[in-house]
Amino acid sequence: MLLTRMKAVTALIASLVLLSPVAHAHGISEEARRRMLEGGDLQYLILGAEHMITGYDHLLFLFGVMFFLTSFSSILRFVTAFTIGHTITLISATYLGITANYFLIDAIIALTVIYKGFENLDGFPKVFGTKSPNLLFMVVLFGLIHGFGLSTRL
Repeated sequence: MLLTRMKAVTALIASLVLLSPVAHAHGISEEARRRMLEGGDLQYLILGAEHMITGYDHLLFLFGVMFFLTSFSSILRFVTAFTIGHTITLISATYLGITANYFLIDAIIALTVIYKGFENLDGFPKVFGTKSPNLLFMVVLFGLIHGFGLSTRL
């Protein structure tokens, strides 16, 4: 069991290192901006999917969430919760014109990844003597934060 988990972690780290040159956090290229202005609804969906699968911050957080999940339906539920949170903030902040310093937001996003690692290592019971907060709630909350990161770049 431990060897299998170590192999999985090693494969994940190797994948992230190999993919890091093509991955980015929240940047929007000029080509993507042009496609957003000229494209329709389908183009927005494609760009959103592209952002989700190439953003290493999203991948690290979601891999942390999925690390102990054992069924496809659980994985789908948590990925959907993250996407809903991300979308709510992205749409709200964009339409309402809410902005923030994107360096600050990116630092907070990094803290969400650290939080998930802390939780996966049983940090709450070991350090605070309490159980972890509701995972589904935290995934939606962190999806909101990650969505704000993208909205600061639009």
